[in-house]
Amino acid sequence: MRLAPRQVLLFLSIFFLFTIPVFSGPLEDCAEYAQLGIPGQEGDLLCRPGHLLAHHPVRKTPIWVIERLTAEKATSTVVPREEGSFRIDPGLKKGRRAGLSDYRKSGYDRGHMAPAADMRWDKQAMIECFYLSNMVPQVGKKMNQGIWKALEELVRTWAIDRGELFIYTGPIYEGRTTKTIGKNKVAVPSRLYKIVYDPGRQDAIAFIMPNEALRTGDMPLYIVTVRDVEERTGLDFLSSLETAGQHRDHQGRQTLAIGKGSDYRQTTW
Repeated sequence: MRLAPRQVLLFLSIFFLFTIPVFSGPLEDCAEYAQLGIPGQEGDLLCRPGHLLAHHPVRKTPIWVIERLTAEKATSTVVPREEGSFRIDPGLKKGRRAGLSDYRKSGYDRGHMAPAADMRWDKQAMIECFYLSNMVPQVGKKMNQGIWKALEELVRTWAIDRGELFIYTGPIYEGRTTKTIGKNKVAVPSRLYKIVYDPGRQDAIAFIMPNEALRTGDMPLYIVTVRDVEERTGLDFLSSLETAGQHRDHQGRQTLAIGKGSDYRQTTW
């Protein structure tokens, strides 16, 4: 049966509607970061040049942050870290965001979820990664300034070696009560997670670390699976790959080599 032109147009419209991913708002602008799916629907969605995040309006911290880190981005030195400075997020309303005073004398670092060192490829990406929407209260010595920094450096090394990685980072809150800091009651996470996915090798590795002083050499002890992170957070990572079975959880305890202090080396995970 031959279809009339109007019927053909209707058919094609329906076909493209159901076969092409449709993004709107922040997702449309940050399709690069959302192409493997977003972990959840909760929170205020914020699109930045270097990352995409969902921000919790009560906890005043991100729920999840997504980066796509390429070898080109990881090796760039166009923008120095000093280009950025901590500031409130102008995309969030007062009462739904952290303030600079919340962290002052709190005893916690303003811990980047999307690291500043990943943003040296673009000035605006560097500036906006310093918004407090990208921060959590993080133990400083031997955590933010130690093992966590070492993990971020390790991920950059992997990005250079592998060419492209998708990175998911965020806080975990446990227990009935949550410690807060400042007048805006910014929630202090009990743990932090990071998931790294290699689309080329279709392989993933994940970490969950307590928000406390840790030994950098113990990093392999905190390797978990993506499923472990999902169970702790209630989020759904790499959702666009699930039906096709295109990723493998890999704990990698036998292949991740970490030396003493910050002197660590990387092998394939």
